[in-house]
Amino acid sequence: MFRPFIVASTLLLAASPALAGPAGNTLKQVLYSGTLAEGLATLQPMAASGDTEAAFGVGSIKLTLALEHFVQTLYKHGFDLPNGRAAGLQQPAIPQNPAPEPFDYDGVRAMLSTLVTELDDARASFDAAGKSGDYVIEVNPLKVAVDANGDGKAEPGESLAGLMAFSTHASIDDVLAPPGDVPHLEVIGFDRADAYWLAGYTEVVAVQADYLLAHDFSSFVNATFHRFFPKAGFPMQAYAEGGRLMFDPDTDTGIADLVAAIHTISWPVTDPARLSGVRDRLKAVLNYSRQDWDAILAETDDNHELLPSPKQTSMVPEATITDERVAAWRATLDEADKILDGTLLVPHWRFKQGFDLKAYFTSAKKTDLVMLLTGADAVPYIKDGPVASTEDFRAIQAAFGNDWLGYAFWFN
Repeated sequence: MFRPFIVASTLLLAASPALAGPAGNTLKQVLYSGTLAEGLATLQPMAASGDTEAAFGVGSIKLTLALEHFVQTLYKHGFDLPNGRAAGLQQPAIPQNPAPEPFDYDGVRAMLSTLVTELDDARASFDAAGKSGDYVIEVNPLKVAVDANGDGKAEPGESLAGLMAFSTHASIDDVLAPPGDVPHLEVIGFDRADAYWLAGYTEVVAVQADYLLAHDFSSFVNATFHRFFPKAGFPMQAYAEGGRLMFDPDTDTGIADLVAAIHTISWPVTDPARLSGVRDRLKAVLNYSRQDWDAILAETDDNHELLPSPKQTSMVPEATITDERVAAWRATLDEADKILDGTLLVPHWRFKQGFDLKAYFTSAKKTDLVMLLTGADAVPYIKDGPVASTEDFRAIQAAFGNDWLGYAFWFN
């Protein structure tokens, strides 16, 4: 769960902007230097007075802080990517903590709860920044500093580029200037439409954390988290290297932990309101995407667009945006709304009827992955009604082909 978050956060924070006015000059300075508290002290009064550029800046700083605090917790407890050394990553941009502190299930919950709170705080500012303002924001996102080890200063490598290198087992040089024809980020222009894009993606990340927090997932953490925090004292830490069963000790214990991970995804729902709120967040993602596209289609400029309209220039030439694709995406948002409302059911391989996703989010007492997939635990949510099929999503398939998932991540 951590690697996808870091990668997604890198994309999110690509929108940490450098404004052209006084607010922008302050913001660019604090983002590149890592002096985030000073930036908030300057920009918050400006945002409170109605300056939407400053509001964008406040949201960007708060989002950066949310990522920074999350990463600092990972560092504090010795987070390590499984198989990182096997991938040849000898000197990561962000070094490992030489003296990790103990971590446990309660600490994991606290980390996720803090993340959700800080994302919600950032989103409020992005909401304000999207309401009005004809501003364009330019920044090199990979230069944004992130104090990963919490020592109060951003060392070389402590940046979004460093986090991306760490999370992908790449060198920081390859992130900054990928070899071959791979496109890389330079200056990106952001406007009020992208405030909605960012607000939507804060919800996307919060959905994942809130979904976990709605459950007691302690058995999963205790059985598997020694793989991510090898020196933090999780119960299976002393047994990360075992004897040989089928292949070799590393492979065999890896397989065993994977089986344990699947087996322990049987979580009681301990916070029904939070689980129901996950559905509300997903619906908010759809609404933010609609607002984003309304703002994009109203634009008349063409300035290094994060997400361009059909009349603007794409920063990724092979990923063109057409009127057909925009229409297909908006139609897909409507179909997704029906699924979240329970008026369009999700197909389940074992049943002729469909799975009511709304009923699951609003009434589930337990989430058992295997029992849901095999059918027994799905029975309470199976009902008669229209079931989603390829016909319901034919527009997006026709417009995007096999690339639809990549575009969906980009479009939010």
